[in-house]
Amino acid sequence: MPNTMIYSKKLIALMVLLLPILATAQEDLLEGLENETEVNQEVSAAFKGLKVVNFESTKLAGKGDFFFIVSHRFGTVKYGFDDFFGLDNAVTQLKFVYGIGEHWNVGVARSSFQKKYGIHFKYRVLQQKENGSPFTLVGYHLVTINTSLDKDLLPNLEFGDRLTYTHQLLLSRKISESLSLLLAPTYVHENLATRSSVQQDDETVLIYDEKNSQFALGMGGRYKLSKRLSLNLDYGIHLNRNSHSIYKNPLSVGVDIETGGHVFQLHFTNAQAMFEEGFIVQGNGDWGDGDFFFGFNLSRVF
Repeated sequence: MPNTMIYSKKLIALMVLLLPILATAQEDLLEGLENETEVNQEVSAAFKGLKVVNFESTKLAGKGDFFFIVSHRFGTVKYGFDDFFGLDNAVTQLKFVYGIGEHWNVGVARSSFQKKYGIHFKYRVLQQKENGSPFTLVGYHLVTINTSLDKDLLPNLEFGDRLTYTHQLLLSRKISESLSLLLAPTYVHENLATRSSVQQDDETVLIYDEKNSQFALGMGGRYKLSKRLSLNLDYGIHLNRNSHSIYKNPLSVGVDIETGGHVFQLHFTNAQAMFEEGFIVQGNGDWGDGDFFFGFNLSRVF
């Protein structure tokens, strides 16, 4: 009997000593489960490509991922077989995007349209969650250099005149497993404003310049047709375009095709330029006249 009492007292003392440890372990386990649940509540794959068509999507390259993107915009289809529906007049952009972290990307690109170079930063501010944020919010900032400007034609040209800055907020929501939508408020600042020339008669050409600071609203969407196929569309409204401008708002429609490590985007668009200020400010085709361009974006992740 005395031995039994001694063992009982030792057992009670041991339990008292272990109780704080067990409580701490339980709290750690619960916290881990809560964190796992929170991660699982994130809504992913609103868009499969880094772009909807022309506009950036809210998708980012993952940490350590390296994307190589080849984009083509062929010539206008309106001349038919004369230039094989524009295939003789391709504009090309090569882009590299790297995931610095889970929420940060940096990219560099070169486009044959106006021989432009660009560098951009893209970062996630909010992620859509089932019981949290109702949308995903991403920031995007781009600087381009126009190397096609000729100093012989523009004797007062300075290096700063070649620069254009674009700032966007990308706001997306995955409505359902099939439908995702995007809004993209955009600010563009051209140090050397875009110029429109309007032929009034045989001898008179009127010149109109855009404002250096311009505003636009982009919108887009993706509708999933099957596991590897989706229909994509985006459109940009230039909010303070010169009323005499010869340029048009960009409208693009196409499909995303997923093939392993590739996302292949085929589309038609009325904007041949591929940098943001190019297709927003200088959309040079008119859907109503059959003046639009076939193109594609092909991305490969390493």
